[in-house]
Amino acid sequence: MYHFEFNFSAQFCIDTFAFFNLFFIVELARVEKISKSLADITRLTILNYMGSQKGFTQCSEIMNLTNLAQPSVSHHIKTLLEADLIIVEKDGRSHSYSLNSALLRLFIEQINRIAQ
Repeated sequence: MYHFEFNFSAQFCIDTFAFFNLFFIVELARVEKISKSLADITRLTILNYMGSQKGFTQCSEIMNLTNLAQPSVSHHIKTLLEADLIIVEKDGRSHSYSLNSALLRLFIEQINRIAQ
């Protein structure tokens, strides 16, 4: 049997627990938002295409890829932007999009932690 002695106050322990609990809930909320964004075949197609294009594409390419009208493409782009899965780069009226690979890797790590 092991005995550990800590000199932390009860308030510190509760605050630390609350912080980690809140952090965990925030992370799960982020996983949920990303999961919902990925739960659409059109958005998955867009992300898959971006990955094949070294993580970069333009709105016109997405329109050609999906055969959707510009308002529909804008809706899917907005959903991906809100989930931080893509990043917009504006140059005047032209918009280019890049894949947020770092966030996708973090998402996969979080899912792997859940699966363990």
